[in-house]
This record gives sequence, C-alpha cells and structure tokens, in this order.
Amino acid sequence: MAGSPTPIDVVNKYFDALSAKDFATVAGLFADDVVWHQPGGHRFSGTHRGSGVVGQMLGGMMTVSEGTFELALTGAPMVNGTSVAVPIHFSGKREGAAMSQDGVDLLRIEGDRVAEVWLFSSDPESEDAFWGAA
Repeated sequence: MAGSPTPIDVVNKYFDALSAKDFATVAGLFADDVVWHQPGGHRFSGTHRGSGVVGQMLGGMMTVSEGTFELALTGAPMVNGTSVAVPIHFSGKREGAAMSQDGVDLLRIEGDRVAEVWLFSSDPESEDAFWGAA
C-alpha cells in the first residue's frame, strides 16, 4: 500500500522521539499489546506486556535516573523484514551512581507500530547496579 511507513520509518520516528524525550510520541508508537524484553537482574528486568505497562516502566526509569537517561544511535538501523536492529549508546546518572554503555535494541514492527522490543546491554552488571535490585 503506497504511503505506508516502512519498519525503518517507524524506528527512526521512535528513536527521534526517544532522543527528544518526547514520551507521548514514543507511547503512541507502541502497539496496544507490545511486548518488551528488558535484560538483566534489576528492578525493571523481565518481560513487560501492554503499552500501559511499558509506559509505566519507562516512566520509572526516568524517575530513577532523575530525568538523565539518554539514548543515542551509534550506527544506522539494520532491517531484516519487520525486524530492525539498532546500535545504541545509553547513559544515565543518579545520586551515587552513573551508567554509560553500548547496546543493541531489536524492534519488531507491525504496520506503523512497535510490536516487540528486545534490548541487549554491553555491561549488564553495571546496568543492574545502576537501576537497583529487583
């Protein structure tokens, strides 16, 4: 269908909104039944289902990081069908702790929405320490 967004279009809009901390746009890009796979052994780890639940988790991350959580692309998104892998760098600070590392976000796109997200961190132990115990 002409004019439909490609998976790369959706991912670019998602990361542009994340970088701008435009969480209303981010939330609007999630499918209602989005599935989010957060790695590690910290308070936000695990599989989260539903746009409301994922939105609450992201809000919790901004609260814990005192609004400092930032994410930037370090390379071009790579597409394979409806899946898009994105090399990223993410960081955050809070009282008594800081985190800064590379990762890969893998997003599955359905139509014009993010349907599923898998995150990969280069230093899961320091990420766990930053976010705090489960």
